[in-house]
Amino acid sequence: MSPTASTTTAELFDQMHARSLSDPAGFWGEAAKDISWFKPWDKVLDDSNAPFYRWFTGGELNTCYNAVDRHVEDGRGAQAAIIYDSPVTQTVQTITYAELQDQVARFAGALRAQGVEKGDRVLLYMPMIPQSVVAMLACARLGAVHSVVFGGFAPHELATRIDDAKPKAIVSASCGIEPNRIVKYKPMLDAAIEQSAHKPASVIVWQRPQETATLIAGRDVDWMEAVAKAEPAECVPVKATDPLYILYTSGTTGQPKGVVRDNGGHAVALRWTMTNIYNVKPGEVYWAASDVGWVVGHSYIVYAPLLTGCTTVVFEGKPVGTPDPGTFWRVIEQHKIGTLFTAPTAFRAIKREDPDANHLKKYDLSHFRALFLAGERSDPDTLHWAEDNLKVPVIDHWWQTETGWAISGNPLGVHLFPIKYGSATRPMPGWDVRVLNAELKEVPRGDIGAICVKLPLPPGTLPTLWNADERFKKSYLADYPGYYQTGDAGFIDDDGYVYVMARTDDIINVAGHRLSTGAMEEVLSSHKDVAECAVIGVADDLKGQVPLGFVCLKAGVTRPHEEIVKEVVQLVREQIGPVADFKRALVVDRLPKTRSGKILRGTMQKIADSQDYKMPATIDDPGILPEIADALKTLGYAKTSSTPA
Repeated sequence: MSPTASTTTAELFDQMHARSLSDPAGFWGEAAKDISWFKPWDKVLDDSNAPFYRWFTGGELNTCYNAVDRHVEDGRGAQAAIIYDSPVTQTVQTITYAELQDQVARFAGALRAQGVEKGDRVLLYMPMIPQSVVAMLACARLGAVHSVVFGGFAPHELATRIDDAKPKAIVSASCGIEPNRIVKYKPMLDAAIEQSAHKPASVIVWQRPQETATLIAGRDVDWMEAVAKAEPAECVPVKATDPLYILYTSGTTGQPKGVVRDNGGHAVALRWTMTNIYNVKPGEVYWAASDVGWVVGHSYIVYAPLLTGCTTVVFEGKPVGTPDPGTFWRVIEQHKIGTLFTAPTAFRAIKREDPDANHLKKYDLSHFRALFLAGERSDPDTLHWAEDNLKVPVIDHWWQTETGWAISGNPLGVHLFPIKYGSATRPMPGWDVRVLNAELKEVPRGDIGAICVKLPLPPGTLPTLWNADERFKKSYLADYPGYYQTGDAGFIDDDGYVYVMARTDDIINVAGHRLSTGAMEEVLSSHKDVAECAVIGVADDLKGQVPLGFVCLKAGVTRPHEEIVKEVVQLVREQIGPVADFKRALVVDRLPKTRSGKILRGTMQKIADSQDYKMPATIDDPGILPEIADALKTLGYAKTSSTPA
């Protein structure tokens, strides 16, 4: 069905979504015209080896060419490609597309001089600096497969990734910089290589002025010296189905899962999202306040903005403390950023330190158009706070490391649907989202179940796990045949809006009633004194599990904690009802989180139930866990010390 002059944008979106499911080859084949191909594809969607679906088989392209060289050829060479803003080093630097092309070509040449060729893996262990982006693009330029590991990961976790990816080379920096400390990377990298069975042929090190790393003769190479000697490398054509990168996500067995991303479908999908979901045009400044070590950093710091010809911001700092809660607003004003994508955790931190938004009022944000949130569930109170103070649409959208882009969102470039607080709005084109029960049947609208996606998944999603096809099927496809299991629980309402309430493991069973911890967190976060919260299910002899809340208070709140606990308990009773059996809450200074901002509810639950737990590799500050244990003991939980493995 073609749009007519009377077609509303809402109807247009409905038509797009319907066509993406009924005619995926036609829909994504049209989207692929925004990408430059060395060789056109034979087939848009190859389902000959289901459930291992492949996109754009037979096609050849180069992701780096599409992200860099193409824009220089189109006359954008003088436009800023990267703005590096580092309040922790008092640095602001702009790199044009022409400069980026030169830096990437030369570093690709340096990698090639170390023996890296098409199909080889290169592991990156880097902070938030432009060289991280250069290294990723240089791998893509050669057709090598990069695997970025968050800078500062512990040696053991780094070693497991080295052994799985078997990189020919490792690229690192001498250090990362936190607001109050320097994190020396090289000793941790050396320890990881010592522990790993696989040994890389070479290690290339970017020496930062804040810390000079000791290089090991015969293996380690200085970045600047390597580049000075290298011949610039041209873009190598690769198959659309060839891997672009491996990104490891935690596995339940302790062995991380290497999520694979291909070149063709990835480029098509991410380029499409910038126009249709984020409403961002070539030449505009776009900021994803994440880290290149996470999927958001891959998708929306590096690839999507550069594939679109935008200016992307590489930010090395924190939302508060570098130097104050006005940091984000300073960056937005200074660089004329139109769209920001960050985690709800960042806004909760800002709201906690500056509840009245006094810092925000110092800056001119008249050019700012939209805020997108993802990573943790966006509680309605945080959304309201952001809307009230920024005066722009605040859009919660939902996606995962495995998916690479949004499963559900509000397509700002097509139609802004009415915002429903607590919902990630509508499934995006390509996503056939269903809510299923244990019998694999769809549940009625409004009922909670397992959120699944009918296969095939759209382009840009994981085609498999690195060297682990069977694990891919077991992890994501086995429990709900014909569907991708997201691991999230929630419901779809009568308007088709998706509500992601919790991870499936966070749906607690209280005396036979399946209850969402996310719904309780919504209520807690609505309290005027609460900046952030979490709810877990703890073991109970009578009811199986009962909910327990943790609340962090806004700056300046001096009321007795007992009063606040009574009030939040009463709020849950009023808004959810006695069935929730919500009677216990603790006031704590901070919550344990991953470096990407996810609250570690599962670890908190194990501590409460006195179970041994594995120290999460992604934890931001392990020192918070003993604080949580001490707080739990005041209520009679954590009776024996849990032991981190």
